[in-house]
Amino acid sequence: MRFIVSSTALSNRLVTLSRVINSKNSLPILGDFLFEIIDGQLCLTASDSEVMMKTQFELNENDGNGRFCVGNHDLLEAVKGISEQPITFEVDQQTNIARISYQNGHFSMPVENADEYPMAQQVGESATEIKIPTGVLADNINRSLFATAQDELRPVMNGIYFDLTPECLAIVASDGHKLVRNKVLNISSDVPASFILPKKPATLLKGVLGKQGGDVVIRFDERNAEITFEEGVIICRLIEGRYPNYNSVIPQNNPNQLTVDRQGLLAALRRVQPFSNDSSNLIRFRVENGTLQLDAEDYDFSKTATESMLCEYNGMPMSIGFKGSSFIEILGNFDCDQVIIQLADPSRAGLVLPAEQPENQDVLMLMMPMLIND
Repeated sequence: MRFIVSSTALSNRLVTLSRVINSKNSLPILGDFLFEIIDGQLCLTASDSEVMMKTQFELNENDGNGRFCVGNHDLLEAVKGISEQPITFEVDQQTNIARISYQNGHFSMPVENADEYPMAQQVGESATEIKIPTGVLADNINRSLFATAQDELRPVMNGIYFDLTPECLAIVASDGHKLVRNKVLNISSDVPASFILPKKPATLLKGVLGKQGGDVVIRFDERNAEITFEEGVIICRLIEGRYPNYNSVIPQNNPNQLTVDRQGLLAALRRVQPFSNDSSNLIRFRVENGTLQLDAEDYDFSKTATESMLCEYNGMPMSIGFKGSSFIEILGNFDCDQVIIQLADPSRAGLVLPAEQPENQDVLMLMMPMLIND
C-alpha cells in the first residue's frame, strides 16, 4: 500500500488526535493511530476506549484502499519536525513495516493489524439530534469548562450538562460553589432531552471548534454521543446519572444591581488577591454610592490590601465576601466590556451577567458568597 500526504496536514491532525490517547492504556493498541485509506481520503482515528475521535482529509496520491495501526509517539515526533512537503508512506502488510520518506530522508517503523483496533460504540437509531452553529458551541464550552467539578462522589458534576427543553437549549456547568448557565434561545425541542458531556471530549471540542465554520451536529442517546463537526467526529460515552436542578439555585430576585468595567475589576482583583488568606482566598466587596471597594487581609502574615473603583450601583450599601480566585475565573470567561453583578444580601448567591448578551443567547454565572466578619 502506498500513499502521499501533506506533512503539515498530517502533523496538524495527529497533534489534535494525540490528545485523545492516554499515557497508559487498557489495550496496547489504543496507543496507536488508526490509518484508513478510503477512496482517496485518509481517515485517522484515536481512542482511549471511552472517547474516539476521527478526522479525514484528501490524499495527494494513493494506490488503493487499506488500513493499519501505528504507534502514536514516534510518528508524531518525526512528522512534527518536517517542513511543508509531500510525505510518502509505503506499507508492507506482510512484514508489518511502514517506510516513510520525505525530501531529505526516510524512516521505518512497525505497524499493527487494524482489525484488532476496537470499534466505537454506536449511537442508537432513536437518538436525539441537535444542530448548533460551531461558534456558538465553541463559545459555550469555553465559558463553561472552568466551572465543572472534579468530584469522585458526584461524577455528574464533572461534565457539561446539555438540557434541551421546549424553551431553549441550556448548557450548564457547576462545581457547587460557582455555576454557569448558557441559554441558546433559538434551539429547542417539544420533546425534552438531556445529556452530560464528560470533560475530556469537551476539552477536545474546545481545541478544534474555534477555527471552523458551519454547524455541529450532536446525536445522543442514554449512553453515547456522536458529535460531528467540519473536520471530523467525536464519539464518546456520556456521564450517567441525574444532574441537579440548576434552576432552583439561581435567585430570581436580586434587586441590588452593580455595573462595572470587566477588565478594570479583573485587574483590581488580581492585584488585591495575593494579600488574602491563603486558605480562604476571601475578598470583601463593599459597594456604596457609586464606589466598589475590594478588601483583602491575612492577619497571620500582617498583609492587607484595599482598592476602590467607580461603578454604577442601584441598591442598598452592602458588604459581601467572595472567593477571589473563583471571581477572577468568572470574569476571565466573559468577553464583554462591562458586567452586571446582581446581589440580594451577603448570605445569598450573586449573579454575574454580561451588560450585552450574545445574539440569541442568555448567559449567566452564579457565585456563592463567603462568610465575612464585620
